[in-house]
Amino acid sequence: MNLNKRTLQNAHQAISVWLLVALLAVSSSFAELTFAQNSTRRYTSSLSFTEIAPGIEHGQVESGSAEEPLRINVLRVDLKRARVKVVRALDQGLGMETVSSLATRYRADAAINGGFFRLTGTYRGESTGLLIIDGKLISESNNNRANVGFINEGPATNVLFGHLKYQGEISVGRRRHSVNGLNRPLAVDEMIVFTPEFHRTTLTNPDGVEVVVRDKTVIAVNDLKGSSRIPPGGFVISATGKARHWIKRNVRPGSRLRFTWKIVSIEPNDTDEWRRTYSILGAGPQLIKSGRISITHLQEQMAESFATDRHPRTAIGKTADGKLLMVTADGRQPKISVGMSLHSLAELLLELNATDAINLDGGGSTTMVVKQKVVNRTSDQTGERPVSDAILVFSRAK
Repeated sequence: MNLNKRTLQNAHQAISVWLLVALLAVSSSFAELTFAQNSTRRYTSSLSFTEIAPGIEHGQVESGSAEEPLRINVLRVDLKRARVKVVRALDQGLGMETVSSLATRYRADAAINGGFFRLTGTYRGESTGLLIIDGKLISESNNNRANVGFINEGPATNVLFGHLKYQGEISVGRRRHSVNGLNRPLAVDEMIVFTPEFHRTTLTNPDGVEVVVRDKTVIAVNDLKGSSRIPPGGFVISATGKARHWIKRNVRPGSRLRFTWKIVSIEPNDTDEWRRTYSILGAGPQLIKSGRISITHLQEQMAESFATDRHPRTAIGKTADGKLLMVTADGRQPKISVGMSLHSLAELLLELNATDAINLDGGGSTTMVVKQKVVNRTSDQTGERPVSDAILVFSRAK
């Protein structure tokens, strides 16, 4: 059969069009299959939301099985229509208060519990992770664990997630010494700064030296006395062991002394973003990063059993369209809700379309409040557990 050049070109074009149509059909089928796989809802198939205030939605779902039931509560917050505030129990660095009490005092529309804290002793209620409230550093980071931070961007709020480390130092002239942390008990050879946000006094034992600073000037050096009063607008440096000896050599009443600190991101190129935050709360571990499960409990020096055992859980995350997710899963109640592992919690967050998320304090602390009412089933036999801090949500319509 003889074919001219134009006929061959037409044939080739027809074949190319056919192949393109076939490829598009295969691609479409693959996309539909992928969507079907991703849309499987193990925990949230029957979850629906009700708007409790402009920009704030609440949903509750019971899932799992008869043998392993789960009770889950979710807040979905439009950060263009609602704002977020991190608050401390009793508005100071020590002590504990229930989430419902904090929500009522601040007249919040909704709330969840926050980070980890010390349960017993003189420093009961002291935060054991990074805590910055309205730009004031309350507590340093612990093992560089995962954090959530909030940025005000005009009429909206943006949310950051990542791992942070704290760096602090005091300087007297050209002499410098690192500061190990803030507003917590001292370990051997440590230097700790106590700020007015902590308490009236340092509550320390008389086994170190304490430097009282006001307006960047040392007004007293109290050696082996303990529990110095913290001046308004100033701070107290408390030091033991080698750090105490450095203080005694270099600091005198009347000395000019500065305390400086900064928070540095472990993730590359993120530090400048974190400097824009007004509040940061640390807990951990990370659960979701860039839309994938990424649980960092070993990196954050948490026990394997903490990740794998079922417990009541609280988590916070964000979606690609800028919504804030606040989640609780009840646990330790065999006939009501058995709790979740961190991997199951991460799966739940993916179902809710989270792109990034971290775990918060759980167990008996897990609490969600909506309109001043606790909507989850707390696991402590005594009822709602007092905690150290909480994350509150307010509709901007107010």
